[in-house]
Amino acid sequence: MKTVDDIRKLAKDEKIDYLRMTFSDLNGVLKNVEIPVSILDTALNNKIKIDGSSITGFLPIQNSDMYLHPDLDTWTIYPWITTGGNTASLICDVYNRDGTPFAGDPRFALKQLDASLSDIGCGHLNVGAEMEYFLFKTDENGYLTTELNDQASYFDVYPSDAGEACRRDTVNTLKKMGFSIEANHHEVAPGQCEIDFRFDDAVHTADRVQLLKLATKAIAVKHGLRATFMPKPLAGMNGSGMHLNTSLFDGDHNLFDDPKADHGLSALATNYLAGILTHARAFTAITNPTINSYKRLVPGYEAPTYVAWAIANRTALVRVPDGRGPATRFELRSGDPSANPYLAIASVLSAGLDGIKNKLTPPKNVEDNIYNMSAEQRTSQQIIQLPGSLPKALTILKSDQTLAQMLGIIVPKYLEIKHKELASFQMSVTDWEKETYFNV
Repeated sequence: MKTVDDIRKLAKDEKIDYLRMTFSDLNGVLKNVEIPVSILDTALNNKIKIDGSSITGFLPIQNSDMYLHPDLDTWTIYPWITTGGNTASLICDVYNRDGTPFAGDPRFALKQLDASLSDIGCGHLNVGAEMEYFLFKTDENGYLTTELNDQASYFDVYPSDAGEACRRDTVNTLKKMGFSIEANHHEVAPGQCEIDFRFDDAVHTADRVQLLKLATKAIAVKHGLRATFMPKPLAGMNGSGMHLNTSLFDGDHNLFDDPKADHGLSALATNYLAGILTHARAFTAITNPTINSYKRLVPGYEAPTYVAWAIANRTALVRVPDGRGPATRFELRSGDPSANPYLAIASVLSAGLDGIKNKLTPPKNVEDNIYNMSAEQRTSQQIIQLPGSLPKALTILKSDQTLAQMLGIIVPKYLEIKHKELASFQMSVTDWEKETYFNV
């Protein structure tokens, strides 16, 4: 745990000129206030103020003063900023004027839920995130084009994998920022990459997802490219996922592991799994938060569309990857990187907690290709479908009282934001509509 004196020393030793006080809005967009290091003590005393009415999902204009409380353990330097002064960052929690945590802060919501695990003897949540994204070329003026960086495929190598140098530079940057990178490679679709980093507690994994997205985009620009975490940037190919691997630990003991049980999964693990499956349709509105997200959740492109679990079968929503003992975990395969990572993890944890508290039991695992099953076969195995659109997902989320209770004021705020987004889309005219209906 870093102290205020530690931060002062780091700022001096690293010759820091500027500090970015960062936080996330309800949509998961990373925000920051940059301050000169000369007022570092103001920041360390939690006195940096923001206007909450200008932040999506925060406060109304008549009562909008909010304060940033930095998490000192998130200190990191932005290696890509090499001109104008060395720049560091602290990720912050958002507080009200009266000194209480803002209940609508997604980071606070996740911290609160994770802390509640100790109250029921379940330690804390560990999370690993697998991040996929696309690289696109830019034109001579540096503007984004729709031309992919390469035409390579899964695990291809240079020169087919034309994004190798950019991805390596990104990985090296992340390592300088304190990430423990476990793998990086070309993904299935042309122009698509994946970077995986070591699991950590829930909040710091969500922090790192935000920093990874920021660094990936910044390094891509330096290579004359643009990185996007849009779930489905182009039709006819795989979209990008954000697979979440979750497990509960008490100290060094993985509470999901039981070598004597079926599949090596403890009773606690199966309860947690049952909660995930029970609330999957509802939390899809959060783990897959955009209209574009549902262009990815279609059969035939690897993303799961049915609620089921499996050991090896990748057509299921939840998989139990190889590895037991400390490595015992559940991989949720449906989420995408447009999601707010704090809310995505919080919603999954809320579902798992409900399974634990009510000792829910999951159906039998499904190891057959679900896409090849008939409707009757799926029904007989209790396999239901994920919502196929954002409006449907929001309707299901609204009716889920468990998630509403656990996430508090976030759910109504989130629903309001998303319905405004849908209304805006409803008034837009797409290229597909022009091509299809222009000659009517």
